[in-house]
Amino acid sequence: MTTLQLCLVISSLLFCIGLVGALSRSHTILVLLGIELMLNAANMNFIAFWRFGASPTAATGVLFAIFSIAVAAAEAAVGLALVIAVYRHQKSVRLEEANRLKG
Repeated sequence: MTTLQLCLVISSLLFCIGLVGALSRSHTILVLLGIELMLNAANMNFIAFWRFGASPTAATGVLFAIFSIAVAAAEAAVGLALVIAVYRHQKSVRLEEANRLKG
């Protein structure tokens, strides 16, 4: 097994763990954690394909990963702000109880 294949296997395992965590949890913070794991798996793919690609001197993979990290940071900030707002309103962060906000 080559190093690229090993990176892709680890990245797919990380993505699967994040997907299972995001879909099976009822706690909002754990769902956000699963989404962050999936974004980290995508970053690992960007870096792996950049490193083992045809021209690793061009920093395209690194730029994609940095952009993805910035998007993940913004997603975490907005997600945590929503969690805090829901907690102040309902005194709970469980996703089953958040459906009362539909109006």
